[in-house]
Amino acid sequence: MRRIRRPELDGIGGDASALGPTSPAIEALEKRVANDPTAAGRFLAEHRFPIAEPPFYTFAYQGAADGVRFRHWIQGLPTSQPFRRLPGTNLWVHALELPDESRVEYKIEVIRGGHSQWIEDALNPQHARDPFGANSVVTARGYTVPDWAVPSEDVPAGDLDELVVESGALGSARRVSVYRPAGFRSTRRYPLLIVHDGRDYLEYANLRTVLDHLIARFEIPAMVVALTSTRRRLEEYSGDEAHARFIVRELLPRLEDDYPLIEASDGRGLLGASLGAVASFDTALRYPGVFDRLLLQSGSFAFTDIGRGALEPPFDRIVELMNAYRASPTRLAEKAFVSVGAYEPLVAENRALIPVLRRADVDVRFVEARDGHNWENWRDRLREGLSWSFPGPLWMVYE
Repeated sequence: MRRIRRPELDGIGGDASALGPTSPAIEALEKRVANDPTAAGRFLAEHRFPIAEPPFYTFAYQGAADGVRFRHWIQGLPTSQPFRRLPGTNLWVHALELPDESRVEYKIEVIRGGHSQWIEDALNPQHARDPFGANSVVTARGYTVPDWAVPSEDVPAGDLDELVVESGALGSARRVSVYRPAGFRSTRRYPLLIVHDGRDYLEYANLRTVLDHLIARFEIPAMVVALTSTRRRLEEYSGDEAHARFIVRELLPRLEDDYPLIEASDGRGLLGASLGAVASFDTALRYPGVFDRLLLQSGSFAFTDIGRGALEPPFDRIVELMNAYRASPTRLAEKAFVSVGAYEPLVAENRALIPVLRRADVDVRFVEARDGHNWENWRDRLREGLSWSFPGPLWMVYE
């Protein structure tokens, strides 16, 4: 990225002598404003933001402030980068250089009167939701929202059943949603996928829409999908024996009683993201032969090579789990699809897992995307992960 020294901006935004990033759009704007400060308002009206001039993407904020900062989640870059104010205006600008096909979630931090507020970008219509709220989104050249993740009235829709499963292992009843594919019949048998954080996958990763599309396209078989959730993720998804026992000894028998499933482990899988990936991994490891497909997205697979490191719950238990597996890997599934965002802190841990799984004779497909630790990254990997793990008639014929 090109950087320029702006002495006239020293002291603005608390970044007194910083070198600020620039872009063609910013350079052109600076020339206009130098001759006519009112040009800033016209500039805003003339452009859609962020302004795309690959590989540069230009952001703007208009308003009184002591400082404005770009807050993002890209591993390897400073997470807080200053906007700079154009002299004689209340317009703040910032440029980011992104590789093609990147997708980045961000917020704008506005500092005023000693107080800081993180807000969505009012000039950018692209947003993504998650359990904590919403972020603005910038997408680089080449990225598109997959058509199979967009609802369509032309695609037959599956149904959702709601079950209450009593659990002695967890000490309380659990609600489980179960997806039944369109055209479901009790006279045939179906593969089974159990999804950790299932309600979040429905809400933020469009899982129901994805399943409808991929089944209709014959890219995956019609399948039953059980969607589990918990309010105690840190405890239950961090290598907890009781959670694994609930999945295998309590939930699975209930599903076998209520739905016509393929027998044994032929065509049964676990899916999870972040800590949900750890829960999937741990369950398969504790009960080998029960599940033959794993879909692990951005797993929190923390480990240490030397010593114990700075261990704190729940990651002390995860580190112990992963260190033990790395020392003596076993074949916990037939196939494992592992995906991770190249811009997230967990990329090294997920990369390191691949050779360990292969040592255990697990068939692995590993995918990195130019994205972060978020639900739309996980959504965008579902087609490849599901169709490779559970190939439908289309792939069985043509692959």
